Amino acid sequence: MPEWMWTVVGVLIGLAVIWIALVVVLLIQQRRVGRDFDWRAILRLVPDVIRFIRRLATDPAVPRGTRWWLYGLLAYLILHIDLIPDFLPGIGYADDAIITVLALRFAAKHAGYDALERNWPGTPDGLTGLVALAPIPRTPEGC
Repeated sequence: MPEWMWTVVGVLIGLAVIWIALVVVLLIQQRRVGRDFDWRAILRLVPDVIRFIRRLATDPAVPRGTRWWLYGLLAYLILHIDLIPDFLPGIGYADDAIITVLALRFAAKHAGYDALERNWPGTPDGLTGLVALAPIPRTPEGC
């Protein structure tokens, strides 16, 4: 087998391992909350999260710096500029998910959990699921 073929096989195996690790992490997070893993609920969470980010970004009670970060996140998610191309299976959307989690944790830290509850457009179970998937502290750090 040519050397370049070994490289392709190694990359494909690496992508498969990363994809499996992502699924395992999602399963562990759902089990930690004490719920069964429901893919439909997670898929329903995506439009709620986008509306949620927009609401947080336009909420005047949220600090200005946090709102700018959220506007940047919205631009990153809407534009098709990615750190990792989306056509790569398993990890293509991982950069979007990781950046969204980091931005939501930043917003929770600076705006407060009550701002998250006030602006959440979905069901209370959806917010609980989001808090479980993106470990968002319910109280400010240091309290």
